[in-house]
Amino acid sequence: MALPTKDQVTEALRGVIDPELRRSIVELGMVRSIEIQPSGRIEVVVSLTTAGCPIRSHFEQAVAQRVGELEGVTEVAIGFDVLSDEEKGHLQQTLGRGKLPQGALAKVKNVICVSSGKGGVGKSTMTANLAAALTAEGHAAGALDCDVYGYSIPRMLGVNAKPEVNGERKILPLESPSGVKVMSIGFFVEENAAVVWRGPMLHKAIQQFLEDVAWDELEYLLLDLPPGTGDVSMTLAQLLPQAKFIVVTTPQPAAQSVAHRGAEMAKKFDLEILGVIENMSGFTTPDGERFTIFGEGGGQLLSDELDVPLLGKVPLSEPLREHSDEGTPLVISEPDSPAAQAIRQAARGIIAATPQELPVLQATPTMAEMPPIGGTPLPVVQVGPTA
Repeated sequence: MALPTKDQVTEALRGVIDPELRRSIVELGMVRSIEIQPSGRIEVVVSLTTAGCPIRSHFEQAVAQRVGELEGVTEVAIGFDVLSDEEKGHLQQTLGRGKLPQGALAKVKNVICVSSGKGGVGKSTMTANLAAALTAEGHAAGALDCDVYGYSIPRMLGVNAKPEVNGERKILPLESPSGVKVMSIGFFVEENAAVVWRGPMLHKAIQQFLEDVAWDELEYLLLDLPPGTGDVSMTLAQLLPQAKFIVVTTPQPAAQSVAHRGAEMAKKFDLEILGVIENMSGFTTPDGERFTIFGEGGGQLLSDELDVPLLGKVPLSEPLREHSDEGTPLVISEPDSPAAQAIRQAARGIIAATPQELPVLQATPTMAEMPPIGGTPLPVVQVGPTA
């Protein structure tokens, strides 16, 4: 009995559909390898977005069924490995519309990712206030809420409505009372609704915010990243090789250590780190007594380790929190307060460290340009024999 060819096996695998993305694993580039043994045993390795993919069993059953129907197949064995960061970027492009086009951010002079190693350090508060401060300094600024699971930028900048679409089918960002252009997943979901998406859907949403939003002429687009170094951060690093990073930390050693790991992710993608902002650096009572509630010195230590400037030390401030909840950034509402002054100082540091001319957008690498994947595939899972 004749054995099937690799092309025939590939064609059969086109019938294996990712139930969420609604595309075949062949089209999505998830078929790592196909091996045909003389005995009629077919070995297929499928690449998943994460090792703990919840629909792994679906792929096992679907691959076994489709390949097992081919003439000459005696058994089917299925193995799994995980897509590399570069391949995840390619998958994200497949789900969107290819490479980030030259015109997508052609009028944005500086893209700055505001990151943190852990949650709860005030990263979103810094993003909103920095964008407002840059605008107040006379530099057109926008804020993109990339923290899809924990979106808070709309509330902090006091804007909440359904964006409109222009004649070119581009989404128009909303403008906050402080003049910042804003885009967030929060504009498209029910208030306080939970967003439950797998990695590729996050990639697609972030790319759409970059490609399909009419940002127009901006000197600064600040991206509020989710904490840590997960899928969203890697997607942005791949899509925006010209972006720069700011790391937000609090003074205690635990936060500084985690923030350092986050900065290492940016370095792995050869992205420039502009500097460090230390938030909650101390609390001063109305009588002038100062308390270092969250420790002291972590921001300076981190900036020294990364060899970048410490852009600002923002004191722990109740008005900063209150104005964030009210959607009236402190840098606009109380510009002379100590926290507002520290943030405005950080904004001036950003202006001094960034070019005012438009950057040349770099093309995202193609699969042919990407380095080979290292590591060994996961153990093969045998399914069969089949008729």
